[in-house]
Amino acid sequence: MQPAALENLIGALRVLPGVGPKSAARMAYHLLQRDRKGAEQLAGALKHALTHLHHCRLCNNFSEAEVCEVCTSPKRDKQQLAVVEMPTDFNMMEATHSYAGLYFVLMGRLSPLDGIGPREIHLDRLISRALDGTVEEVILATNFTPEGEATAHTIGELLKARGLKVSRLARGVPVGGELEYVDSGTLAQAVRDRRTV
Repeated sequence: MQPAALENLIGALRVLPGVGPKSAARMAYHLLQRDRKGAEQLAGALKHALTHLHHCRLCNNFSEAEVCEVCTSPKRDKQQLAVVEMPTDFNMMEATHSYAGLYFVLMGRLSPLDGIGPREIHLDRLISRALDGTVEEVILATNFTPEGEATAHTIGELLKARGLKVSRLARGVPVGGELEYVDSGTLAQAVRDRRTV
């Protein structure tokens, strides 16, 4: 029988995605036995994040301010709005240094089987953000999964019906990829999405 405090810690670690009971137990034992300073740092950082982070009023990403730095930057193209599923997608887009517009982070994707509908991905906020009178193009940058495609289709139809220009990220052969190793679905999509040179 384990102490209740240890059981609680293991249970708390299990809320993380991909962490099962054995991994959670290993993490708990490591933090308690080998890295108490790291455990205190983790607890402090988590508490600080929970009290200081909330959603940006404009883009819905996490921010310490009411409006995040990206949304307030005068260097951003306010006529373009990229719609991404998660903050990790936002970070990847930013890491490319190829997009200078603004964002809206859905914090998920439509998935009726999981109980995630338009309300859970803040579709009403996205529509009012896209129709603010400044945005001219909405770039759908959701993932190319069935749920991501359904989400992009739904958003695209809603925004096109309101007169906005809507585009979708291209997909196809990866940079540096060899055709021999590309799956047939990706190659077929690259052929359909080809462009004039």
